[in-house]
Amino acid sequence: MNRHSKLFLASLALGSTLFSARADWPFIRGPQFDGHSTEKVTAWPSSGPKVLWKVATEDGFSSFSIAGHRAFTLIKREVDGAPREVCLALDTDSGKELWAAPVAVAKYDGGGDDGEKDNKGGDGPRSTPTVAGDFVYVLDGRINLSAFEAGTGKQIWTKDLTKEYGGKVIYWQNAASPLVVDGKIYVCAGGEGQSLLALNVKDGSLAWKGESDKPTHATPTLATIHGVKQVVFFTQSGLVSTETGSGKVLWRYPFKFNVSTAASPIVGGDVVYCSAGYGVGSGAAKITKNGDAFEAKEIWRVTGNTIANHWSTPVLKDGYLYGMFQFKEYGTGAVKCVELATGKEVWSKPNFGPGQLIMANDHLVILSDRGELVLAKASPTAYEEIARAKLVEGKCWSTPTLSDGHIFARSTKQAACVDVSGKLTSR
Repeated sequence: MNRHSKLFLASLALGSTLFSARADWPFIRGPQFDGHSTEKVTAWPSSGPKVLWKVATEDGFSSFSIAGHRAFTLIKREVDGAPREVCLALDTDSGKELWAAPVAVAKYDGGGDDGEKDNKGGDGPRSTPTVAGDFVYVLDGRINLSAFEAGTGKQIWTKDLTKEYGGKVIYWQNAASPLVVDGKIYVCAGGEGQSLLALNVKDGSLAWKGESDKPTHATPTLATIHGVKQVVFFTQSGLVSTETGSGKVLWRYPFKFNVSTAASPIVGGDVVYCSAGYGVGSGAAKITKNGDAFEAKEIWRVTGNTIANHWSTPVLKDGYLYGMFQFKEYGTGAVKCVELATGKEVWSKPNFGPGQLIMANDHLVILSDRGELVLAKASPTAYEEIARAKLVEGKCWSTPTLSDGHIFARSTKQAACVDVSGKLTSR
């Protein structure tokens, strides 16, 4: 057994050896795979939260994953005279670059950036690295799946999913992040008869494959429904849920595809919600189980862009969804509260644009598309803002992350870390 194999086995058996001493955010949807953190965020004064560091980050809409004292993201950078997607590790305390590992060629469709008003999006990576144990996993824009040592950036293995499984790069390139659970990496990136893939973390070898669903930009969701652990993929056919261990399809919920689907499914008990832009709208299905047979029965659907998530995945609390319900409403789009059981809009607060949000305890941590960090109560009664501050310049279509009392955020131009633990005073 070589050194890398021993390190993998030790990491998986004992948990993270490097990253055990602090509250991490190892996945784009957080430590619980649902956009939630149990940490408490302290309101900051009108002068803003304590800024620990701010650094330049090249183009892209990748978010941060945090583990130990490292923050991981993807950027676009010139490498040997050519544009490449690069996995970047920053020191969480200082913002100092620790290592940079090139992955895919940075070549995109439909991007460009002629200024803040055109909102074309710019060019750069859209997916976010995932940390599991002492390793970082990247599904880049050209659907190469790679594993790196988190401490050094050394590449352990890489798999070209177009060559090995017949995958095809979709328009705007891949934006889905790898879901890593129980020693397997789940992606929808293969071709006919093998579109849904589970690969082993140790070496990228195949655990199982199946189905012929075409991929989207949406990251898969982990859920336990009626006692069965499953991965819910959001494909161009709609939702398809598979048993984690075997890949057996448990249920399907057909859902329209138009141009792009990018927000992840949300699971609340036995109800699953999904949404897309471009006039598709949103819907929810109740999952039932009779013996070993699952079935998805639609309970509501709303078409159009009023109750729709373009690429921002909402969070769920006590039967209510909170998120950016809007489509191409740059700078003006609303954060809304929507009842999961009915799809009814409960309240709406405009002028956030297509940013992102997470939930910390009973509060919403919101990053607007123009770089404002906002703290608000998560309540169906009304929108109640607690604090607001300008954090970064550039377009913010990435998700803020929370780790050890620090919020990490990035735009197409900058990345920043602020202290919201209440232990430091504002500058």
